[in-house]
Parts: sequence; structure tokens; C-alpha cells
Amino acid sequence: MFSKEAKMETQGRAGFIKEAAWLSFRDSGSRCLCYMESLMSKYHFDIKTLPANVKDKLIKIMSTKGTINDKNISQVLHSGIQELHLQNCKLSDSALKQLSNCKFLKEIHLNSRKENCFTISSEGIKAIALACPFLCVISLWRCCKVSDEGILALAHNCRHLQIVTLSGCLTITDASLLALGQNCRFLHSIDFSSTRVTDDGVIGLVTGVCSQNIKEIHMGRCTNVTAEAVEAVLTCCPQIKILLFHGCPLVKDLSRDALEQLEGLKEIEQVTWTVY
Repeated sequence: MFSKEAKMETQGRAGFIKEAAWLSFRDSGSRCLCYMESLMSKYHFDIKTLPANVKDKLIKIMSTKGTINDKNISQVLHSGIQELHLQNCKLSDSALKQLSNCKFLKEIHLNSRKENCFTISSEGIKAIALACPFLCVISLWRCCKVSDEGILALAHNCRHLQIVTLSGCLTITDASLLALGQNCRFLHSIDFSSTRVTDDGVIGLVTGVCSQNIKEIHMGRCTNVTAEAVEAVLTCCPQIKILLFHGCPLVKDLSRDALEQLEGLKEIEQVTWTVY
């Protein structure tokens, strides 16, 4: 026989599921979703069984609040999820390894807005690469422990990549750009500012299979690139619209041809560089 308290708890759990489903059907506003989010710690097993469309809305609320973490991410994930905006959340590789059933994920943002992130490394990125073959967008701004090993895994397993942000990944080198250039033909926007890349990496990228699709390159504060890298972009990327290379002390003298190319690009929208 169940105690009165146990029956009340069971009824409460059942009531939570019914109420969540009914509220979701009746009202897609944030009020009911915030209510669900506030009860997660108490009813986490029930939340796992919620419909995917309800989970998507709940994830949006939690992402904005920054309340998704290593312990609860498995409760809100579902196999059909396509986007994760986790830039406000404190996560580690442990959370990323729980994406193993998210085959259809297309977009993930792990940018660290407040401070450098040292809890996400190449191990977590490799887990994403192996689990999410249809990934198109990944943002890793200030994920300082992500190295070439993680980016190589993405380049070889996620051939649909279109937008990649590596800014502030301090150990990234030419190897990452070479791998992306060789494998990701749909790549059209890349940010590798404040990394250790050199002219070799940039040239390898823009002469690769994505050369005709690249529209946006951010390589500001890359202290190892020279005017040769800039000239390679202008020569090999006819669709370039945004080219940022400010804070690159070795880019001292662009050739006259390169400057004329910049002036003649009708589609160019933004160019920044620092005169030394």
C-alpha cells in the first residue's frame, strides 16, 4: 500500500505533466514555460517525457536565463533538436557528450560572453563532431581549451559547416584552417581572430573547396599574418563581402594591386585594418 504522501507525490507528478501539456497547447507564451522551468529540479524525470515542441520552448527560456548545466541538459534534449544557444550557460565537456542522440543538430553556440572558458575542450568538440553530422553553425568564441584536434574532428565529420567562429581559441593554428579548407565546401563565414594562424593557414583555407563560397573572414589581431594573406583572400574569394584584419602588425604594406582590388569590389560591405 502506498502512503498518503506517496500518492500525493504521484498525483502531483501526473498533474504536472497534464498541466504542462495543456498549458503548452493553450498558451505558447513564456508564463507557463517559466513555471515549468522553476519546477525542473523537482520533476526532472517527468520533464524528460515532455513533447519535443515543449522542450524546444523550455530550452529557449533556460538558455536565456543561463540555467542549462551539465546536470540538467539531458532532461531537455531530444533527438530532433536543431538549435542550441548556450552562450549564457556554464557547461563542460560532460554536457557536450550528452548530445550523442542529437543527430539532427544544425546550430550550436558555445561562446563565452563574460570571461574565457576553460571547461570546454577539444574532447567536447569531438563528441559534437561525431554525433552531429549535419551541423552547419558552431560558435566557440573564447573557448580557450579548444585546439586543432577538435576543429579537425569537425572538418572531417561535419561537411555541411557554413559558419565557424574560433575567435579567442588561443591554440588554434594553421592545421585547423587547412582542414576546413579541404573538407567544408559550404563554408561561407569564418572568424579566427586572435589565434596563432599564419599566412599558410589563410592561403590553405581560401584556396580550398570553399573558396568560391566564402563571403566573410574575420582575422583581426592575428599577429602572425601578413599582407600576403590579405592578398590571397582578395584573389581567391570572389564573393568576399566582409574582411576584417585590424590589429595585425605584420600587415604593413598592402600592394597597389590589393588596394585596387579592395576599391573595385562592388559587393564589399565592410573592411577594417590598422595602419602601422
